[in-house]
Amino acid sequence: GKVHGSLARAGKVKSQTPKVEAQEKKKKKTGRAKKRECYLRRFVNVTLVGGKRRVGAAQLVHLD
Repeated sequence: GKVHGSLARAGKVKSQTPKVEAQEKKKKKTGRAKKRECYLRRFVNVTLVGGKRRVGAAQLVHLD
């Protein structure tokens, strides 16, 4: 049967939303530099959540 409505209404919401210009952003790091950032964030300065040391996904595997 007819499930999703007619194609006449396709793109209705997108055309209604006000246009917002894209902002200037800093270039993201790629390759080795990006991996380094991830490593530093995960293992070097481990963020505290609720006073407890946050355990990363990699460490959870070895805890059992």
